[in-house]
Order: sequence, then C-alpha cells, then structure tokens
Amino acid sequence: MGDLQHFVDIQCPYCGEWIGIVVDGSVDQQSYVEDCQVCCRPIQLDVSVGEDGLADVRARSQDEG
Repeated sequence: MGDLQHFVDIQCPYCGEWIGIVVDGSVDQQSYVEDCQVCCRPIQLDVSVGEDGLADVRARSQDEG
C-alpha cells in the first residue's frame, strides 16, 4: 500500500492559479468540493487512487458536467 496522504498540485478552473491539495490515499474513489486558496471559488475534485498508490485528480468548476 502506498502513502495515505498525497500532495497534489491542481490548477483552479476559475482563476487558473496552481494550488496544492492533500488527498486521502486510503479511499480508492472520492468526490468532494474544496475552495480555491486564491479566488475562494468551489472546485469539484474527483479523485481515484490506483493500485500503484498514485492519485489521479480531476479538478473542475461546479457548473461543468
């Protein structure tokens, strides 16, 4: 099993700034909202952790489908 915490840089879909987030690697699939640290808008995060322990994060605005 890989690390339980992953530090991931994502790009805010609103302001375009790169921000760092912490992902819980103990959950294989998760979806949650985290506010941008720069513009404070809500970012929808879809996270999947593969068998290799690496986290794949998709960041999108809440009005994206």
